[in-house]
Amino acid sequence: MPINVLMPALSPTMEKGNLAKWLKKEGDAIKSGDVIAEIETDKATMEVEAVDEGVLAKILVAEGTADVPVNELIALIAEEGEDPGSVQAPKGGAEAKTAPVEPKGTPDQNAAPDGSHASYARVDQVPEGAKPNGAAQPAGSGDRVFASPLARRIAKQEGVDLSAVKGSGPHGRVIQRDVQAAIENGTAKAGAAAKPEAKSEGKSAPAPEKSAPKAAAAGGAPAGLSLDQVKGFYEKGSFEEVPLDGMRKTIAKRLTEAMQVAPHFYLTVDCELDALMKLRETLNGSAGKDKDGKPLFKLSVNDFVIKAMGLALTRVPAANAVWAEDRILRFKHAEVGVAVAIDGGLFTPVIRKADQKTLSTISNEMKDFAGRARAKKLKPEEYQGGVTSVSNLGMFGIKHFTAVINPPQSSILAVGAGEKRVVVKDGQPTVAQVMTATLSCDHRVLDGALGAELIAAFKGLIENPMGMLV
Repeated sequence: MPINVLMPALSPTMEKGNLAKWLKKEGDAIKSGDVIAEIETDKATMEVEAVDEGVLAKILVAEGTADVPVNELIALIAEEGEDPGSVQAPKGGAEAKTAPVEPKGTPDQNAAPDGSHASYARVDQVPEGAKPNGAAQPAGSGDRVFASPLARRIAKQEGVDLSAVKGSGPHGRVIQRDVQAAIENGTAKAGAAAKPEAKSEGKSAPAPEKSAPKAAAAGGAPAGLSLDQVKGFYEKGSFEEVPLDGMRKTIAKRLTEAMQVAPHFYLTVDCELDALMKLRETLNGSAGKDKDGKPLFKLSVNDFVIKAMGLALTRVPAANAVWAEDRILRFKHAEVGVAVAIDGGLFTPVIRKADQKTLSTISNEMKDFAGRARAKKLKPEEYQGGVTSVSNLGMFGIKHFTAVINPPQSSILAVGAGEKRVVVKDGQPTVAQVMTATLSCDHRVLDGALGAELIAAFKGLIENPMGMLV
């Protein structure tokens, strides 16, 4: 029987991806480990490796196709001894999907509904809700409903009973589109079935109010305004339409949700940089040279900021945490993301164990991350997660700004430019180089006093940078 090749999930939250390019054509022999296709997510282009051997018999999704759902059947591989020309696409088209399974097991465990076998790329991750043996778990089985975090948030906001929603995601998981469909159809409202029909002295009950128009999913446009209505505000021909790419859609959606869901509050401090600038000059001057005569490292102010934020998190361990629905996850080491601007968006690669790494290691990692971010070559595990982030606009001359927290992180530090300012020391005015930093905090995780303790620890390390070397 033919082997199904399914659209892989390149991250735990991925629901769709773009099939950018096929690297094999129909009739090509496939070996385990061969790169067969390139998949684009909102953040990166990933190579997909074949798990099984055979002949690529039929390509079902053409290259360049956008928004292919995870688990969509994209190709068929003929097994050894099977005639590739006789392989036919399963009836039902997009409905012919199978859940990911373990590569080992009984034939019944590995068989797809049509008798074929399911094949996943090695980059695939078993989605949340999968049983240990790889079998699908229905969305509403038992006491637990398997649903994505976004689906849960929308359901909670709209009063939707998730147990009454049929999931279309991996393993029957309820995802965003399922909840939105339930809302649009007026079904699955929490407690709807238990409410008796209202009666009042022979009068019929009033019709339920229609729910307000929802904000646009890709960025929270004002409720009820269609594209044509928005365009109607402006003179025809005075603008051009720029379609949203995957990255811009994701940025708009995630940060809109962040502002709506995470209660932000902000703490601002001024940090004197004179001692840090002197130490930076000394360390850069003492850097060794490689075989080509280039310095082994060149520290930036941002490298000190990352290190200081990592150490501050470990010195205030209660702040080294993130919100996780019904609990808080507290971490043993500091993971600090750093915003890297690219054309049309940004990446936030994460420096793992920033509290333990030397300044030179952080500097070299950031140079590597920044280069690969601009080429969109970062791996998902390199920009996912993290507890906090650093967003530095000082190079643009920005003195002060506030940043939006990047979920699931619980804070983000907005760093402005260092500049000469008049400050008072020992009752006398003097000139010092000063940088303004503003910490955005998720109030579900950090209370005001805890946030203040964290940014005070950061300020202390910036103004006494020798503490980062010991």
